[in-house]
Amino acid sequence: MSIDLPMIWAALIAIAVLAYVLLDGFDLGIGILFAAETEDEDRDVMVNSVAPVWDGNETWLILGGGGLFAVFPLAYATIMPAFYPTIIAMLLALVFRGVAFEFRFRTTTRRGRVWWDRAFWLGSTVAAFCQGLTLGGLLQGVHVVNRQYAGGWFDWLTPFSVLCGAAVVIGFALLGSCWLVWRTEGALQYRARTRARTLGIVTLALIVAVSIWTPFLQHAFMERWFGWPGIVLTSPVPILMVLLAWGFFRAIERKQEIAPFLFAQGWFALCYAGLGISIWPLMVPPSITIWDAAAPPESQLFLLVGAVVLIPTILIYTAYAYWLFRGKVKPGMHYH
Repeated sequence: MSIDLPMIWAALIAIAVLAYVLLDGFDLGIGILFAAETEDEDRDVMVNSVAPVWDGNETWLILGGGGLFAVFPLAYATIMPAFYPTIIAMLLALVFRGVAFEFRFRTTTRRGRVWWDRAFWLGSTVAAFCQGLTLGGLLQGVHVVNRQYAGGWFDWLTPFSVLCGAAVVIGFALLGSCWLVWRTEGALQYRARTRARTLGIVTLALIVAVSIWTPFLQHAFMERWFGWPGIVLTSPVPILMVLLAWGFFRAIERKQEIAPFLFAQGWFALCYAGLGISIWPLMVPPSITIWDAAAPPESQLFLLVGAVVLIPTILIYTAYAYWLFRGKVKPGMHYH
């Protein structure tokens, strides 16, 4: 019985990307929420709530991107030229955000603090928006001829991709608000809970809009979601989304702390599952499959040995970091 290495690697990369979205999403959301908080003390608490873990959260992005480059080189060579503007802008924004994250604590002037805070907000917002633009552009399809990208410089820029970009920004802000509900207290927690309720409504509306639009992008998507018997397999996704939405707003009303965060994470996981259902077994819609894009089996097997060691190590480190820095973050606490 032969092992389907491309399937294994597709699953590993999918898990890495999902882990990045779930973990880095809320700390990008913290940066986005800087636009709503103006007091230095509150902003310090917000940053300190993610300071011990934010670097580790981005490890999953490196793992996903590196895995794509090494194991699915055709997909990498197609996606990169198709989305150079959005990917480069995202990476520069993440670098800019990381610098601002550290320097805002080291500036000695009020003016310097204001500008670094603005940089932190801008980097977080641009990074999230570019991730949504890339996702939307990928879903609507990439023009490939003779195994090469044959589209234009701005093919990714459409109303659908902009909608996806807005959805990711609002969704990450929701995750950031729910994280603050869990990890802070007092007036900051109260404001975070109020924002989480509003952002939850807007996020759900955007999820519905994207979900309705997506099947019309490709005929294969329409058949997958509404054809028979596919609809039997796909129907649990919207049903579960309704149940998680009910649980989220119920938890908000009952002033629970960790439950809203977990429910909101569940929304993103279900959206990710819906994405996988739509494009499977494609790596680059509408024509490049997982097996088309895969590297030679020898390369995949060699890299898999490293992944077997690396991924459990990252998981252990991540779990330990979150456990070590558990509990409420209060004014005056510092991790720098």
